[in-house]
Amino acid sequence: MTLRDVADRVGMRPPSLYSYIASKNELYDAMFGQAWNECLIAMTECAERLPDTPRGALRSVAATFFDFCVEDLARHQLMNQRIISDFQPSAESYAPSVQALDLLRNVLNDLGVHDAPSVDLAVALVGGLIDAQFANDPGGDRWRRLLDRAVDMYADNVGL
Repeated sequence: MTLRDVADRVGMRPPSLYSYIASKNELYDAMFGQAWNECLIAMTECAERLPDTPRGALRSVAATFFDFCVEDLARHQLMNQRIISDFQPSAESYAPSVQALDLLRNVLNDLGVHDAPSVDLAVALVGGLIDAQFANDPGGDRWRRLLDRAVDMYADNVGL
């Protein structure tokens, strides 16, 4: 992703871009925070209308995050992969990502899943399917179609 791509994404054009943003990393930081804020909004809306069954709730949360991520490869990479070697988000921009993970922990806790390794497994499972979708069927649904099955395997493993 070039600086021009980033500027186009946020609707700014040089030289006006440089009157607002001091560096590339500051721009990446703003985009990181915006992306996680948008994700947090989507995940919060999802959590407010979860199905009554544990598996239904898990499927809904997983699908919401999966669909949000596959909507935009560059955003997903900025949010979830270390593609910019010298970029580290500020505490302010990082906060919504922590809140999104806390939301997942709360949903899992409400379903009876309390241990950190099981939360990590849920994150890795859905994240792996997202990565496989981008790598093997960008724009398709090959890996999205496996999401409910993967959630069911996870639910079996954690006793839901």
